[in-house]
Amino acid sequence: MAGRDIIVVGASAGGVEALAQLARGLPAGLPASVFVVCHFPPGGRSVLPDILSRAGPLLAAHPADGDPLYPGHVYVAPPDRHLVLGPGNRIRLTRAARENHHRPAVDPLFRSAARHYGRRVVGVILTGSLYDGAAGLIAVRAAGGVGVVQDPRDALVAAMPQNATQLAGADHVVRLADLPALLVRLVQEPESVNPGLPPMEPHDPIDRASEIAERDMAEQASDARRGKLSTFTCPECGGSLWQTDQPGLTQFRCHVGHAYNGEALLAEQTEALEAALWTAVRTFREKGVLGRQLAARSRTEGDAAAADRFDEQAHQADEYGRLIVRHVLTGPPPGDSTGKGPPVQDSQP
Repeated sequence: MAGRDIIVVGASAGGVEALAQLARGLPAGLPASVFVVCHFPPGGRSVLPDILSRAGPLLAAHPADGDPLYPGHVYVAPPDRHLVLGPGNRIRLTRAARENHHRPAVDPLFRSAARHYGRRVVGVILTGSLYDGAAGLIAVRAAGGVGVVQDPRDALVAAMPQNATQLAGADHVVRLADLPALLVRLVQEPESVNPGLPPMEPHDPIDRASEIAERDMAEQASDARRGKLSTFTCPECGGSLWQTDQPGLTQFRCHVGHAYNGEALLAEQTEALEAALWTAVRTFREKGVLGRQLAARSRTEGDAAAADRFDEQAHQADEYGRLIVRHVLTGPPPGDSTGKGPPVQDSQP
């Protein structure tokens, strides 16, 4: 049987130093692909691939969406993108919703690796805070992969490896210094079923969350959730709305008593949506102004690279704000098939 050839690694606080030490210990020609998620703020540019490439013999890079997997390479999630593994040995980058307050997050990478590559996967949790990676490690081990956790006593921040160990369990808990040798041994061993957890169902519920949500939305649209919790929330308090089971009446009520018939709820949603869009326009405008301010200051300080980065973010914010105004807020009304609509009064500079 083939050895394990997919290594997924998650880290947060203290992760750059830990990942550099790991890269330093991995040998050239490692017969496995390494995928790394380290929490990083969305607005910056990550130099982590450069750090890892300099630290050890393996080439590290931010992948592009659709890139193939190659052994002996380190693929680092870029800022503001989830790094996930698709079928057919392909890498996917997405701007799907944040998980555990992060994008990139560790759990999506681990879940996708478990779903598509099962026993070929080694999941590694390093230093960091909070819980990201725990659910992903459960998926890896349940699919027959191997779970490896840095010894919390050895980690700069113990919470992430500690929570992963308590919630998911681990096949190996090791010091960072011993991790490279362990990974080399694991990728050289033949695949074997992990006896620690029962096998994961082919369509695991956590990986089908979006399918479940779409099914519920379809039921709601077809008026098939009478007497059940609806997919809507209360415009006044934000609580969940139950749909009443009353023939001939489409009505919703939250648990504190706010009630709406269908048309009233639709009108409330229309007003809330327009307010949210104008809020987005205002936020994009403010982001553009702040970006240009920071760019000007960076140029004064002689930091051209930072100035270019702030200018790029400001330009992107301006463009997003203009698109919302032009194509949504002042665009053609619903049902206008000409695509022309009224003249656009662009509020952006």
